[in-house]
Amino acid sequence: MRRAAAVLFALAALGVGACGDDDPGGSQPGTDDAAMILATTTSTQDSGLLDELIPRFQRDSGCSVKTVAVGSGEALELGANGDADVLLVHSPEAEEEYMDAGHGESRKAVAHNDFVVVGPADDPAHVQGAASAAEAFAGIAKARAPFASRADESGTNTKELSLWEAAGVEPEGSWYIETGQGMGETLTIASQKQAYTLADRGTFLATDNLDLDVLVEGGKDLLNPYHVIVVKSANVNRACAQKFSDWITSPRIQDEIGRFGVAEYGEPLFVPDAEG
Repeated sequence: MRRAAAVLFALAALGVGACGDDDPGGSQPGTDDAAMILATTTSTQDSGLLDELIPRFQRDSGCSVKTVAVGSGEALELGANGDADVLLVHSPEAEEEYMDAGHGESRKAVAHNDFVVVGPADDPAHVQGAASAAEAFAGIAKARAPFASRADESGTNTKELSLWEAAGVEPEGSWYIETGQGMGETLTIASQKQAYTLADRGTFLATDNLDLDVLVEGGKDLLNPYHVIVVKSANVNRACAQKFSDWITSPRIQDEIGRFGVAEYGEPLFVPDAEG
């Protein structure tokens, strides 16, 4: 009960909700008291991937799931505090530090997509076709063109800050808009303000009614890998957490992840990465 209260407090403080509480397939997974808590990134929720996977996992495993969709930094913190059972995150350096600190039982590659620099079609900073994302960021700063940052310690925010560092820029001023929101909300704000932002491609494609174009893409510095981590804690629902880790990296589910988005967008939103 103490752990559940801590998670609810985190949700209230962050202004986010849980999904995956109910099984639309009519199965009867475990009670809420025994629910597995999945802490994951807003991009897996905003892209629609969780809506596809979680009900299926509940039916396959008999485990009920409470999903907390936050930035990767917050998800890792929930895991370190014993307030989550399993993590699905995309902040590789922070994940490695988490594992080195002894907070994780296992860490497996799940999938990747990529980051893209998006912005208004008229591209006032003239960054389209830049040789790298860092070069584009330098151009945006020089033009003082509006840029919307998630500013939420997410994996995307961590990547964004690393690109500003590579560009030799300390972003500040009225042109730099800190939303404190998830990816979908930040894209919507960027569209409304005709600002640039960094987004994962999956959420960009899945977010409706955006008046933004992809201006910079490709390159190793824009790869966006996701990993599943089973939390190491006395509080962990280890059986369900391990089931989820094995399930999402299984060949059958990896194939489904690789097909996700193709029918609607003409391309997959995620590329499967699990070995074997």
